[in-house]
Amino acid sequence: MQLAVQQAISAMRDRYFDPITLSQIAAEVFVSPFHLSRVFAELTGVTPGRYLTAVRLFEAKRLLLTTDLTVADVVCSVGYNSVGTFTSRFTKAVGMTPTQYRSPEVRELLLAVSPDFHRVPPAEALPGANWLPVQGAASMSATVDLPAEAAPANVLVGLFAERIPQCGPVAYAAQAGVGSTRLTISDVPPGRWTVLAVAEGAHGGGAESIYLGTVRQPVAVSPGGVTRVYLRLRELQPTDPPIAITLASDTFPHGTSCDLARPELRVAA
Repeated sequence: MQLAVQQAISAMRDRYFDPITLSQIAAEVFVSPFHLSRVFAELTGVTPGRYLTAVRLFEAKRLLLTTDLTVADVVCSVGYNSVGTFTSRFTKAVGMTPTQYRSPEVRELLLAVSPDFHRVPPAEALPGANWLPVQGAASMSATVDLPAEAAPANVLVGLFAERIPQCGPVAYAAQAGVGSTRLTISDVPPGRWTVLAVAEGAHGGGAESIYLGTVRQPVAVSPGGVTRVYLRLRELQPTDPPIAITLASDTFPHGTSCDLARPELRVAA
């Protein structure tokens, strides 16, 4: 079934700009829609619909930051028919409009993870992680286990509201030029957060220099306490969803409506 999921993901990546239904993809990989959806979620941690949404939003962000295409052209390029619908969903997911996303600060502080487009901003360029005072703030001690061949690397650990984040972390910490290490993240809001670690190795500039680590389930953070997590980083896998978030302060989610857009992959009757 892992092969079927990989084939489904390849279909999404190849045809994200076209209308795609779960039934169509399931037929292509010779399994039922129900079975594909269940196994897909087990392997990737998200539903096929949310995965496709992540692919489309990632490509939209890439086009906004790396091309001079109009917003209308970007909308057409990533499979949406309505500029208004896309703008509404993009703004809700990312925390700013597509036009605002073209800010130089967004580009400078972009964290992108994908086989075809990746970037980890240097630690010295990152702003402080505390945008607003957090009542009952806690801290997190994150042990990062990095493969020996990856060191030295720039490492960032962030806490996010979603499995596939689209806007900035609720808190984060970063270190430059390290191997396996421990990072302390301060001023963490109480709640349940997905913990994601990304490292960019100093050797080479291809996808093989990007390493990921995450937790399978959200981590509960209690007010005023210290939460400890262990993150074993690994190379990118074909099933990893693309991630692009900016650490620019305008997208920091405290007090915003930042939320993941609704899934776009329909279950056909």
